[in-house]
Parts: sequence; C-alpha cells; structure tokens
Amino acid sequence: MAMTADEILSHPALEACVRGQAQTLLSMQEGAPRIASVFATQQRWLMAHAALAQYYRREASEAGSGLLAERFLEIVEHHDIASRNTAAAFLKEMLQYDIVRVVPNSATRHRMLEPAPAVLAALFGWHVLHLATLDRLDGGGRVARLNAEPALLGAIEPLVADGLIGSNEVRDPEATFSLFTWINEGGIVMDRLIVGCGQPASDGRIPTDVTSVSVLAQRLKLSRTQLGRKFAEAEAMGSLGWCGARGKSPLWVSADFRRQYLSAQAVKLAIIDAAFEACAKPDHRVAGMATSMEP
Repeated sequence: MAMTADEILSHPALEACVRGQAQTLLSMQEGAPRIASVFATQQRWLMAHAALAQYYRREASEAGSGLLAERFLEIVEHHDIASRNTAAAFLKEMLQYDIVRVVPNSATRHRMLEPAPAVLAALFGWHVLHLATLDRLDGGGRVARLNAEPALLGAIEPLVADGLIGSNEVRDPEATFSLFTWINEGGIVMDRLIVGCGQPASDGRIPTDVTSVSVLAQRLKLSRTQLGRKFAEAEAMGSLGWCGARGKSPLWVSADFRRQYLSAQAVKLAIIDAAFEACAKPDHRVAGMATSMEP
C-alpha cells in the first residue's frame, strides 16, 4: 500500500534518505545543466510535468503522435500554472535548445512535439531516484520493478503530473520553501543547504557548510544579487542566518526551514508512490490511463 505524506514525514529515516536524494539531484544538475534548467523554478517544473503527461497520454493512444503545442498551452492556462504567453515562451525555449523536437512529418499548423531522448533518460533517472528513496523507507522493490518494466514510466508520469499540479501543498508551499521555489534554481539552493546541514546546536539552529553566498551563487551559476536578496528575506523570517560574522562563518538554517523542506519532499514522494502503486498492478494497461489533466 502506498505511503501517505504523513507516514513518510514521520519516518525516522526520512531525513537521511532525503539528504542522499538531494545530493544525487545536485549531481544530476551538474551533469546536465541544460536539462536541469527546464525545472529551474516551480512554474517551469510544473509546466514540464504537464507537457510530459500530455506526451505520454497521446503516445498511449497513438504511437508517434507526440504532444500538441496548442493543447499544452490550453492545459497550462486552464490549470493556472502560467499565462499563455509564458507557456509559449517556455515551449519556444525548449525547441531552441533541443529539449523538445518537432515530430517528423507532423503538420505545420498542428505541429506535434516530442521530448529529446536525453530528456526522457533524465526523467527516468528522476523517477528511479525518488522510488529508491521510497524503497529505503519501507524496503520495497519499486526500482527493481521499474528497471524490469521501463515502459511503466509512460503510465506513472501522467499520474505524478496530475498529483503535483492538483496538490495545494505543492502549488502553495509554506513561506520559506515558497520563497526559494520561484527563483531560478531555487530548489537546487535548498537541496544544497540541506546536504550541508550538520548537527543542531543547543539553540535549535542547524549549521551548514555554506560560508559564502557569492561562492554558492557561483557554483550554482546564479545571480549573486538575486540569491543575496532571497537570503536576506529568509533571514528576516528567521529561517537562516550566520553563526558569526556575515560571510565569514557558517550559515545556519532553522529547524522550521528543515521541517518545511522535509514536508515538501514527503508530499512529493507520496504522490509518486500513489502513482507507482496504481500503475504497477498486474492488470494495469498504459492505454487505459485517465486524462484528468485535460481541460
């Protein structure tokens, strides 16, 4: 039975598992920065999942059909993920950098698109990573099942996208988490802070191995000014600060900041687990997937 977000959040091994997950996400970002840029903000992350869901659903009904650009724009607008113009600009950028491609011989007026092979490989790796976290929590065999039946990804991803887009917790996260999710690479910034966490101090603050905003921004290829501004906002909220002199001592994060991060991960993992369980049943058929994200 799939675990709920509350069950995942209360698991004693969650923090260690999620820190390992965050470290792998950082490695994936460093290894494929162009593909990682697709998911650089919460908005882009949700648009990418919406596009992949539509692609897999159309492929399930007719192989080689790809996703329709116009339908993608309608879905994004209908679910209030972004404006139509923002979604169109996102799609144009994806085409420019060969993240998605025009399906050969598709009509000019209703051109069909498909993700590049590298994108589908990265998506598979993303799912394997999160299923591995779930396996570590309950000793399950999700990763082995997906590796044995990689076609399951086409059934799982649309349900994951539905769950993410339909989740209030995902769409409207808590204050500090929300502060970072809407800047470029904000999720990666939080992953980096969590990976660098040490043991809590007596005052409950958790020191990290980050000592310079400039160095962090440079390593993650972010704007020093933008990142510094967000850190200042988070500091004013009591979510992080400096153990000593600013910029010359370790940065600390609050226990509540870490709780918000773990809570967000638990919600995401529960959505992925529910989708996997629904699709891993012996009688499941990819062609029978629901189309709940269609407007």
